[in-house]
Amino acid sequence: MFRKLLLLAGVFMLLTSCQKTLMKKNESTDLAPPVAAKSLFAVEQLPSLDGQEKGKTHLVKLKNGLTVLIKEDDRFPLVNVRLYVHAGSAYETPQIAGLSHLLEHMVFKGTDKRGVGQSAMDIESVGGSLNAGTSFDYTVYYVEVPDDQLSLGLDVVTDMVFNPAIDPTELESEKKVVIEELQRGEDTATSKVFKTLQGMIWPDTTYEWPIIGFKDTVQGISRDDIKNYIASNYQPQSMLLAVVGKVDPDQVLAQVESMLGDLENTRPLTPVETIPVPAVGSGPQVVKLSGEWNKVYMGAAFPIPHGASTEVVGLDLLAQMMGGDDTSRLYRTFKYEKGLVDDISMSLLPLERGGFLYVFATLDEDKVDEFWKELTAEMASFDPMDFTDREIDRARLNLETSLFLSKETLSGLASKVSYLEFFEDGEQSEENYLYQLHQITRSEMKELYNKYVRSDQLSLAVLTPETSKLSADNLIAITKDQWPLKEAVAKAAETKTATKTTEIALPGGSKLVLLPDATLPYTAMSMYWTGGDGELTPDQQGLAALTAKTLTRGNLRMNATEMQDFLSDHAASIGSTAGRNVFALEAKFPTRFTHEVLPVLTDTLTSPAFEETEITRAKQDQISAIKRREDRALGLAFRHLFPYLYKTGPYALLHQGTPEGVEAFTASDIIRFWNRQSMQSFTLAVCGQFDQAAIEAFAKRIAETLTAPGQQYTFTTPEWGKEMATTMHLPGRNQSHIIMAFPVPGKTNLKTSAELETLKACLSGQSGLLFRDLRDKQGLAYTVTSLLWQSKNTGFIALYIGTNPEKIDQSMDGFKKVLADLAATPLPEEELIRARNILIGDYYQGHQSLISRSREAAVLMARGFDRDHEEKLIEQAKDVTPKQLQELVQQYMSPDKAYVMTITP
Repeated sequence: MFRKLLLLAGVFMLLTSCQKTLMKKNESTDLAPPVAAKSLFAVEQLPSLDGQEKGKTHLVKLKNGLTVLIKEDDRFPLVNVRLYVHAGSAYETPQIAGLSHLLEHMVFKGTDKRGVGQSAMDIESVGGSLNAGTSFDYTVYYVEVPDDQLSLGLDVVTDMVFNPAIDPTELESEKKVVIEELQRGEDTATSKVFKTLQGMIWPDTTYEWPIIGFKDTVQGISRDDIKNYIASNYQPQSMLLAVVGKVDPDQVLAQVESMLGDLENTRPLTPVETIPVPAVGSGPQVVKLSGEWNKVYMGAAFPIPHGASTEVVGLDLLAQMMGGDDTSRLYRTFKYEKGLVDDISMSLLPLERGGFLYVFATLDEDKVDEFWKELTAEMASFDPMDFTDREIDRARLNLETSLFLSKETLSGLASKVSYLEFFEDGEQSEENYLYQLHQITRSEMKELYNKYVRSDQLSLAVLTPETSKLSADNLIAITKDQWPLKEAVAKAAETKTATKTTEIALPGGSKLVLLPDATLPYTAMSMYWTGGDGELTPDQQGLAALTAKTLTRGNLRMNATEMQDFLSDHAASIGSTAGRNVFALEAKFPTRFTHEVLPVLTDTLTSPAFEETEITRAKQDQISAIKRREDRALGLAFRHLFPYLYKTGPYALLHQGTPEGVEAFTASDIIRFWNRQSMQSFTLAVCGQFDQAAIEAFAKRIAETLTAPGQQYTFTTPEWGKEMATTMHLPGRNQSHIIMAFPVPGKTNLKTSAELETLKACLSGQSGLLFRDLRDKQGLAYTVTSLLWQSKNTGFIALYIGTNPEKIDQSMDGFKKVLADLAATPLPEEELIRARNILIGDYYQGHQSLISRSREAAVLMARGFDRDHEEKLIEQAKDVTPKQLQELVQQYMSPDKAYVMTITP
């Protein structure tokens, strides 16, 4: 997102004090909020960037997870190098508040190979500049040097970040400098007001304290504290290195790989928790601070969602129109027309975990009561529907201009593209922002205003002259009188709302699970039944998948196209899938459309159309998918893997069926299957913001309408095939593919599952045992990895490689050697540390979306597991020992137990 932070710019980021004279004005663009990092492709071998579109942003992720961004810009003979670390003051504890900023100072105080001040001397001696900045959510270190000094720039930045000396004597000296900087901040009205509001808006969170910390905490920080902080947070996987300017991308990438490619991660990534905006706040709350001031400074803040929220663009436009510049409503009203203030503005501060909307005013003491009465009255009656077209167009233009001009300089461009990539969704998010900016309507701004700009959410900090008679209680009384809490908001306090995970029993043995998450105004629903292929006979294979395709293509009230239009009009999605033992329906939609979407879901479940034309289309889609899959070697392999491994139960079926079988299915077949499937009890999991009463009513109605007493679904333990090797041919292809699979227990055995997951993580990935041996050492394949699949009562672990046909035997020998080594010698402990970190990282990275969390709870509980089964598994994996993995390989993965499938040209 892109916003003007106005007066917040001076308090949001702290720059190294000894380097402030080198700061460029446009570096304020570093104030953007960070979110999760991403990259377009990973380095298995260094890709060639030569010949790609000039000026293109090249994105590479090294094996250790460090993201590298390279952008060519030959306007100037310069290059800007900046290293972002996803750790700032919000990653501290209260006891070490201010450490991130102190560390930022200390990197300028010498490294393992450069003495105090030598880094600055090296850069400035070639005509360059260097600096650093600390925010709540990140720290950034950067240099700008002549293009022929790129190597020096890279060396200095990486040396400062990865090799700071943290000399104890220098540390004590620099603490005094930081405390002086802290005291200067106390002398600044804007800074003092902002710091006060932090504690009011974000109590009991890591945003509560100022970035610079407090005098006592800064004085108490030790060298060990800093080293521990670096060890925990300065991980390659949490960093982005950007190189922007007159550069050769291939040379840059080679240098970066050589310098940083061997760095290792020593801690798992832990996802941050966002700060929910309460449905009803505890305000208005007012804090008055008196001092030697000539004026009164008033800061009013309202909590809003974090920077990745879809609502931020609308709030940005709203803030610009209300108080973004001299043409805004608040400025024109209270400065020009009424003359009550010297200045007034409104701006946005969206961070990674939360944010707030900020109104700041400077005025004379004798005007405060009148101003506050009129301002609160204005805020109470304000209606964004009154904005004129001219006002809206002007605000959009100014926001666009601010965005584009931020990239006028090389430093500004580097800052912009860096945080877009590291903190948002890359440069595409700029296009998304501009598109959304032009789609925001008055009614949407009104909805946002009424939702977030409310008296009960107000926190007000007032800085007054020492002799002021102003009363905080009086300001609260004025607010309540001029700006009463709206009836709808007051009722929200009485509404039954889930604030923690809740499980509710439904008729017929079904269950409802509520997983509240106030981050986004969206509802995600996952409804899982046991059944799926398990309800089929061998001559019906593919029928469950076909039913899933047709279920959501219309109901008795809406045909397929009407339903598509409805979903598009409501930014909603509804889909259905079938699995080996489950059948599912899922939906996601803006929470405000709950009462429109739930009736459509009800009709879809209770009265699906199963119309002949749509069934024909679904058949064509399924047959086409089968043929496309069999055109790809891996698709062919995995389509036939289960019927090869298993000879009984749903696992022995071709999940999508055969083209002939699918073509032969009739509407009657689909209806009979759905009637049988829908009678089973289900688990419905709902994640996000939701209307609990409406969800409960929906779930109860579906349970009463569909479910019926009957035999409980049974997870069978299937028979394994007798044939231990099979070969399939796909002519005209260049590669061969080998899958070596070993039978293992199902998920019911938590201890063994944890060991299997750990073993798979040891084997998999670009730094895994298979890749290091078969790929890096022997050069046998482009891709080699390990797979683990488990149902309730069965499972398999497999090794996979895609290689040249003439290397099949060597690849098989490679598999056997890796397994023999694992069986003969316990792995080093560091291999298990890596595997545990991967399990934790993969789990949380894969469960960030609302639908992924609702799906996990629904599918686990439908299968008879606790909804936190996977978290228990990860916890169990922490205790897995090298000896246990050795015994696991010995028990399950000897070559004589392997099922081998080979796909050859």
